[in-house]
Amino acid sequence: MQDESVDLVLFGAAGDLSRRKLLPALMHLDFSGLLPDNLRILALSREDMSSEQFMAGQEQSLQAYLGEARWSDALWQRFAQRVEYVSLQFTDVGQYSALQQQLDPARVTIFYFATPPSLFQSICQNLHQADCLSDRSRVVLEKPIGRSHSNCKEVNETVGRYFDENRIYRIDHYLGKETVQNLLALRFANRFINAQWDNSCIDHVQITVAETVGIDGRFSYYDQVGQLRDMLQNHLMQLLCLVAMEPPNTMTAHDIRDEKVKVVRALRVIDESTVAEHVVRGQYTQGWYRAEEMTGYLDLEDADNPHSDTETFVAVKAFIDNWRWAGVPFYLRTGKRMGEKVTEIVITYKTLAHNIFASHENSPNRLVIRLQPNEGIEMQMLSKQHGIQGDMALIQQNLDLNFLAASGIERIPDAYERLFLDVIRGDQSLFVGREEVEQSWLWCDQLINAWERRRLTVKPYPAGTKGPAQSELLIGRDGRSWHE
Repeated sequence: MQDESVDLVLFGAAGDLSRRKLLPALMHLDFSGLLPDNLRILALSREDMSSEQFMAGQEQSLQAYLGEARWSDALWQRFAQRVEYVSLQFTDVGQYSALQQQLDPARVTIFYFATPPSLFQSICQNLHQADCLSDRSRVVLEKPIGRSHSNCKEVNETVGRYFDENRIYRIDHYLGKETVQNLLALRFANRFINAQWDNSCIDHVQITVAETVGIDGRFSYYDQVGQLRDMLQNHLMQLLCLVAMEPPNTMTAHDIRDEKVKVVRALRVIDESTVAEHVVRGQYTQGWYRAEEMTGYLDLEDADNPHSDTETFVAVKAFIDNWRWAGVPFYLRTGKRMGEKVTEIVITYKTLAHNIFASHENSPNRLVIRLQPNEGIEMQMLSKQHGIQGDMALIQQNLDLNFLAASGIERIPDAYERLFLDVIRGDQSLFVGREEVEQSWLWCDQLINAWERRRLTVKPYPAGTKGPAQSELLIGRDGRSWHE
């Protein structure tokens, strides 16, 4: 329970992100007694309706997301009393006076932009002109921050004119996941892990973010973006930084961001001479997922570009040119309409120089860090097979730390719950800094320019599979294979 007086101003409150993630996260926090007693939620959207109508439209989905164990009429009534709906055309500065009248400069005001990034600049300008900002205002920006390096800098400069950097929270919800935070603890609190976290012990690293969902209903937006901009530039880049960063001096936001940005700067540029060997682009076609037929990307109802070359899958072989990681490849892959929903980091260690167990091949140890499903950490290692018959035989065993089972709690909090609390507390440790996101865009822009100049076309893959066959060759050429 907190005493801070907070107004949470949610732009895009009627959108999909708000319905699926933001409002359920706030209700879970309310259920757990973690929201300030006098926190208010101003829900902003273009539609003309009352607060009662807005909440009535949210009730069924919120009940489904919370589940029977947490839902109650008393909780719903308490949460609904926090919410006031405000109809607002985001680009019309004349309508912001209604919002300004709702705000109290003596309270902490958190502006949450759950909108397309193209609106960030005009919303900031309109908030300023309508006198909605104070020195207690904070802003949360959803990804992606822009769509290129130049556009990202433009967005950051505009937002920075109205908010100091220590009041800007660039959100990447992967950083709020329990496993991602445990990655920091795993690396920096355990000597036996920390001592082997470099190119002398690690053979290669894989980072996979596979989604089973497609692009249904979002073709016009997604076709201008693609999977590299949508997922690799932010989510996978953040995971890469946390795996590869040097130990920060402290766990403060400033020190963590300093180490992460060093990783992005050290990423080897993929140019025209290397892009064909280091990158695979794919696009899903008609296929099957759990006995249900899936429509191909170009055959979607709203597909208005029948010859689109936008990627729904991308795999990249990357290198970090510094002392710790010299020579260690990082294989990154992410795609839509894959056969399994999984997010994981796989650290494969080098095999021993000499194998004395003739009955078993010299198999590597692996550290598997699972973000979804079943958040946890798994160590794959060899041990003696039980029994006294015959020669000593080795089998692979898994040491499995399942966070939910080990914690004794009913559920692992959603990433947005942690991040909401951090914004309220004023803690930026799990948010992305300006230089980091701009450097990430610079690296991605160079990669995109390289594949455009080389005309690196998308390779088809059936929906419900592991991606195009060329992604297997990307890693297979090095004598390795994707972890499945």
